[in-house]
Amino acid sequence: MRTVTVVGASLAGLYAARELRAQGFDGRLVIVGDEPHRPYDRPPLSKEYLTGLADEDRLALTDAEESADLDAEWLLGVGARGLDARGRTVLLDDGRTVSTDGVVVATGASARRLTGDHPSGDRLSGVHTLRTLDDARALRAELARGPRRVVVVGGGFIGAETASSCAALGHEVTVVEAAPLPLVPQLGPELAAVCAALHLRGGVGLVTGASVSALRGGATVTGVALTDGRVLPAEVVIVGIGATPNTAWLAGSALVLNDGVLCDDGCVTSLPQVVAVGDVARVGGTRAEHWTSATRQPRAAVANLLAGRTVQSARSVPYFWSDQYGARLQFAGRRRADDRVRVVEGGVSDGAPGEDGLLARYERNGRTTAVLAVDRPRSFQRARRELAHEADRVPV
Repeated sequence: MRTVTVVGASLAGLYAARELRAQGFDGRLVIVGDEPHRPYDRPPLSKEYLTGLADEDRLALTDAEESADLDAEWLLGVGARGLDARGRTVLLDDGRTVSTDGVVVATGASARRLTGDHPSGDRLSGVHTLRTLDDARALRAELARGPRRVVVVGGGFIGAETASSCAALGHEVTVVEAAPLPLVPQLGPELAAVCAALHLRGGVGLVTGASVSALRGGATVTGVALTDGRVLPAEVVIVGIGATPNTAWLAGSALVLNDGVLCDDGCVTSLPQVVAVGDVARVGGTRAEHWTSATRQPRAAVANLLAGRTVQSARSVPYFWSDQYGARLQFAGRRRADDRVRVVEGGVSDGAPGEDGLLARYERNGRTTAVLAVDRPRSFQRARRELAHEADRVPV
């Protein structure tokens, strides 16, 4: 290959570029990004950056020295609008084209928007999403204007982390979650209830089993109307209801799209010269929007791209973490609805994790399938290693 184009100046895109050079690719390397920024770390946006504990220089994932070593052409502030059917030309929004021998799709995902009388896309003042650095800049500036009544729509990890940060800044916060409990799909009902109690312990209101029917207000948001008839006063609304993979630009290409770019276990798409990594990639039937997936998939993806076929697998034991209300949640494994749950270390106090945290195991047919820890990092790492060892021996 003489030219490889990485579409997406994201965490996954940067790791793919690093892997290309590390694995001996010395040809032309083009990195396309629709944001004007060089790759940056997203997890701090809802935590340290939002609360003012970290500035933008702490978010950068690369510096001038590494950029020089990568020897890449950076095309920033311009998105991709198409990939030809053979996967050999990337079409850009500004009319330019990039001829290429290989493509790494790393375009990530975009925040989902509300529907209703006032969807967030209508730009009601005071309504925010939190996905990009520009999103975080706008929200941070608004929160710095003084105490606000904040409604966070969505009790997933981004919603919970953002609610925690807003509460730490002294705002009055309510989280609205449509499901009976936040994080049920990830943790199951028993441990989702335990983690939901962190909101209450942190002084944050939690409304479950109701979704948003409309946003109230004229030019500026004043309230959130719920499907159960209630209206929550709000001067700031933060929408954290998940993300949609950025695949629209691939419509009409030869790639198979279904809630992401369909890939085999090695991140290889239906075109052998095109691989996909990170939030946009559905690898072996699973799309994982987690930092660890974005950093681990590129090694196998690049090896397979350079080989022209799948020679390595990118499958691994899923892992994610979240920092909320001064507690660190860590999860690894593949949970199923019928798994048995046991708390094997620490315990629960008033419905929330106790002062010394907890470690819980999900079990099926006599073996551990997943683990959840709250403030038990050492125990969690041991359990995670055991899971990885077991996964090497027994298919999940």
